[in-house]
Amino acid sequence: MADQKIHASAIIEDGAEIGEGAKIGPYCIVGSDVVLGEGVELISHAVVAGRTTVGARTKVYPFASLGHQPQDLKYKGEPSTLTIGSDCQIREGVTMNPGTEGGGMITSVGDGCAFLANSHVGHDCRVGNGVIFSNNVMLAGHCEVGDYAIIGGGAAVIQYARVGPHAFVGGMSGLENDLIPYGMAIGNRAYLSGLNIIGLQRRNFSRDEIHDLRRAYRLLFAAEGTLAERMEDIADEFQNHTTVQEILEFIRIGGKRSLCTPRGQNGA
Repeated sequence: MADQKIHASAIIEDGAEIGEGAKIGPYCIVGSDVVLGEGVELISHAVVAGRTTVGARTKVYPFASLGHQPQDLKYKGEPSTLTIGSDCQIREGVTMNPGTEGGGMITSVGDGCAFLANSHVGHDCRVGNGVIFSNNVMLAGHCEVGDYAIIGGGAAVIQYARVGPHAFVGGMSGLENDLIPYGMAIGNRAYLSGLNIIGLQRRNFSRDEIHDLRRAYRLLFAAEGTLAERMEDIADEFQNHTTVQEILEFIRIGGKRSLCTPRGQNGA
């Protein structure tokens, strides 16, 4: 289309779908099964391969690699996909892999995310909206990251772990357990160090909501009773509090990993 700007050195394979207003800079490569939405920009030296869809207005910086074969030795060439939402920032050297047969065949990234330099999204991951990965974040396969979560520089998240919405993983942390929504984890191996209060304030949570979350957090990880008993008490006391109920539901659903807890609990 006339409003596309494609540099003469870029390679666009036959079959690729390029949206209106897209910009493809020098030495980029776009594979035959790729779909780029309206206004997508590949600045230079970026490669988008495989069955990858990139949403409108997402900007991809030099040397990013999106959609190449997943780093899973069990992968046998199955036609899996990578879907990236709109209005994302994908910085230099970022890598994202498609799914595998063993993980549902899709890796998905939501809208409005920022992936800073050299961060990685592994195969079969589900990343929500408004998520931020700082430099060199390593997200292993089959992980889930909820909306507006932030993962600090150099942090690593083990495969199958879940990071709840609005949670924060501190820089250089190694997260090997599930992190509750609104929680904050730091350390190697990471432990639950409280609530992501600064993140909640930045997202305009009210003083009352934060107060309720703090009280529910203290009750949830108190020394008395079992976790199941404490959850039942909290569910009754905070039955009309959406944010508290979201934490309880996250724990009830469970996953393949244990729950990230404060230091001193469960051997932390």
